[in-house]
Amino acid sequence: MAETSERTDPDGDTDAEIETLIDSLAEAHESYESARERVSEIGESELEELAGAHDRARSLLDRYEDRATGSGDFEAFVRFQSEFTDHAESLPEDLPHRGAFERAAERFDKRRLSTTDFERARETLSEVRETVARLDERRIAHERYRDARRALLERRDALSDRIEELEQVQRYGQADLDAPVEELREPIVAYDEAIREEFGAFRREESARIVLDFLAATAAFPLVPFDQPPADLREYVEGSEAGTESIPELLTYSEYSDSKLDHYVESPRELKRYVATHRTYLANVDGEPLSIGWPPPPADELWWRARELLSMLGRFGSEEAIEKLRAVRALARKEERYEHLRGAARARTALDAETRERLASGEVDRDLREARAQRDRLEEALSTYPAA
Repeated sequence: MAETSERTDPDGDTDAEIETLIDSLAEAHESYESARERVSEIGESELEELAGAHDRARSLLDRYEDRATGSGDFEAFVRFQSEFTDHAESLPEDLPHRGAFERAAERFDKRRLSTTDFERARETLSEVRETVARLDERRIAHERYRDARRALLERRDALSDRIEELEQVQRYGQADLDAPVEELREPIVAYDEAIREEFGAFRREESARIVLDFLAATAAFPLVPFDQPPADLREYVEGSEAGTESIPELLTYSEYSDSKLDHYVESPRELKRYVATHRTYLANVDGEPLSIGWPPPPADELWWRARELLSMLGRFGSEEAIEKLRAVRALARKEERYEHLRGAARARTALDAETRERLASGEVDRDLREARAQRDRLEEALSTYPAA
């Protein structure tokens, strides 16, 4: 076994743990190969045939022991002797351990049988049982080998994820953390705050019918990810007078008793059927899909997303909000500058003080080297011990 150490990164594996996994796989492979050889020594088809013969003999012994012994059922006694002898004599001449079946049958060639005769017959067949066990030993060894290999695959995949994370941290570490990200943040935050507030007012003040129509219209704008209104709910607000009420009002009505609600709508049960059923959807409708978010998306995505948003804001947004969105879209025109600042913004968001310290000390670089080396060891082991 290779010399190991206890080196590890805070979220990673020690070298010793990796080597233990590899050693377990090597041992499982050795056991599996040994079990396969033991089966090959006799032959798989021969062992399968022998196993069937043994199962038949054991079934006869178990079925007739109580009835064919002592002064029990004479008919069962005769039938057992005949069936067991016929079974032994019908086996192929070249079947391994055929003689054990014949010797077991000879033990029953008498006028009266006892449980001792059955016990001795089972002892005679024990050599058959031990040989047939090679098939189970191979199956168990194969399962153990498969599980050991799966453990390596899972650890390798976890290391790949860890390596990807560390590589991303390295890339963040190369960003200009002192860059003036306020150039992006201030106009984006100004727009996001404005549009959340205006959509909130739109949801509170306009009818559910108008709001759901707006949400349905966003289906034509894939970069504005609103959840579409359920078809039955939209049909209800389109065809019912209750649809002229705002979403908050409908949600409040759905909590009223039928007798109280009868003063507000024509069909209380119908309102509850549609509004209460989709209460979670209605309660979660907000302006977040209209916002840009922080850190912002890549320049090209921001440009096309802002274009779709401008098409939609005309339905409820103020001129002030639209101008703020145009200012955000203008940021993407200077793509090189934008991406430089965006990279800095993403790095600042992702890197806490501890991670920055690890970057500065070279600890991230060391962890990455070790994780790659560990993954290489696992890849080598997986190549050495292939799937079976």
